[in-house]
Amino acid sequence: MIPPPFDYFAPTDIQEALDLLNKYGEEAKILAGGQSLMPLLKARITTIPYLISLSEIRGLSYIDERKGALHIGAMTLDCDIELSGIIKKRFPILADAAGQLADPLVRNMGTIGGNISHADPSNDLPAVMNAIGATMIAKGRKGSREINASDFFIDTFTTALDHGEILTEIRLPFWGNSSGGSYVKFKKGTWNFSVAAVAVQLELDGKKVIRSGIATTSVGPRTLKMEKAEKFIIGKELTEDTIKQAAEMVARDSQPASDSYGSEEYKREILRRITTDAIKNAHKRAGGE
Repeated sequence: MIPPPFDYFAPTDIQEALDLLNKYGEEAKILAGGQSLMPLLKARITTIPYLISLSEIRGLSYIDERKGALHIGAMTLDCDIELSGIIKKRFPILADAAGQLADPLVRNMGTIGGNISHADPSNDLPAVMNAIGATMIAKGRKGSREINASDFFIDTFTTALDHGEILTEIRLPFWGNSSGGSYVKFKKGTWNFSVAAVAVQLELDGKKVIRSGIATTSVGPRTLKMEKAEKFIIGKELTEDTIKQAAEMVARDSQPASDSYGSEEYKREILRRITTDAIKNAHKRAGGE
């Protein structure tokens, strides 16, 4: 289907993009990779009179290892996230998620900033941001501000970004040397969104967990941070029983809805199983036995 008519702008710097957002107000929308927005326009699910593309703005695509954090430009392609040696070394959980995003055609066009800003509850990267404890850098006409991942995802397709702001960077704080993460996703078929997915990031001191991050995908109106399960495993060795209890907490605190992908209880059971796998994978990557 052909999308409804719209005016297209391709500013060459952030300030120009912000000026256009201010000029056209609520009728304008930022276009990053376009892999989520364009299908909505073609299906005429939404109508947007003014599209402001970030594709011509230089300096928004990078993966930089700096003191204390990994800095990723919002226009960095999903395929670059998937294949980055730095990310595989520092945050294999993010490489896991990026490698399972849709299909190669989408990953070659989609961007990390677009995936996060779209805030689709079935998108993969928001859960990883929550598990790691990322910080989003938003720029507006009055300057830049930092937004914690736990505060960024408000509801379905709704983030803490003000309309006149643009996500420019994602910062992933480095965890300790004995840390690791895993993203596990269950789909009914290659082209389907996930029935459920979970991101787990752990840090160990000897055999005990001293820091944890757990978040889910597709089992609520947004990515859900599983704070009870996170707190439960801190200070504990990850025995079979401990992992089982943590997985049960994640399933219980999720908010799945029955649909064509399965019943609410079916999704909770899937979540129990994949959370167990994700915790074990993260534990192994962190150096646990």
